[in-house]
Amino acid sequence: MRKTRNTKGRIVAAAWRLFYEQGYDNTTVDEIILESGTSKGSFYHYFKGKDALLSSLSYLFDEKYEALAAELDEGMDSFDKLIFLNQELFAMIENSVSVDLLARLYSSQLITRGEKHLLDRSRLYYRLLRQIVQDGQQKGQLTDEMSVSEMVKMYALCERALIYDWCISGGEYSLRAYGGQMMPRFLGSIRKNSEQPSA
Repeated sequence: MRKTRNTKGRIVAAAWRLFYEQGYDNTTVDEIILESGTSKGSFYHYFKGKDALLSSLSYLFDEKYEALAAELDEGMDSFDKLIFLNQELFAMIENSVSVDLLARLYSSQLITRGEKHLLDRSRLYYRLLRQIVQDGQQKGQLTDEMSVSEMVKMYALCERALIYDWCISGGEYSLRAYGGQMMPRFLGSIRKNSEQPSA
């Protein structure tokens, strides 16, 4: 199972690296295979062709979240954990995903009648967010006036809104810096006032 995920992950990572460096149209399947150190058989086992890789960005994001989960300090406030994850993801997007491809991915999600992988609640992204929010509620760091699901949905919605705006603005500003300003404002209502005496 781990080997399977590693093979697919290597293909996805190599593809998006090449897409970023030389553009989607200028990248061939053979170059992706060579860059990933895999085989043609492995490639076509996971993907029907290059176009199928466009929907694999959520997989790449989840790989990033898996690495970030290991870096989270257990002593960190839950709200700060959420902001940390957002900042790290936005830095990764800014430094390794072209605006054009991200825009293409988002537009495909708007018109697809099939699976909308960005909304797949079984993704590691959503599982990790649920875990952090649940923990934050239990520790009294996050509001209990909203459910865990509502807060996770709010977080994901805010992230997608910022990414969408960055795409339609053609990446003319720093996604990470703007996210650093806006996410705490958008999510401020879920944080319990630390100065409020506990009942």
